[in-house]
Amino acid sequence: MHDRANDRAIGVAPNYTGACIVMFGVNIAWIFLALLAMLGLPAVLMLGLALHYWINWLDVRRR
Repeated sequence: MHDRANDRAIGVAPNYTGACIVMFGVNIAWIFLALLAMLGLPAVLMLGLALHYWINWLDVRRR
């Protein structure tokens, strides 16, 4: 493909999948720590279980 406005070839977009997965882990970690500090371990366990079921639901739906 060619960009006529700038008269140069258009490259391929970088793959940010790895960075996205790492940032998801970082964000989940600080959310779990904040929840642990505010509400305690049972709240963190319930959120973790809810995320587990949600991710499994997404996986089944995707197939």
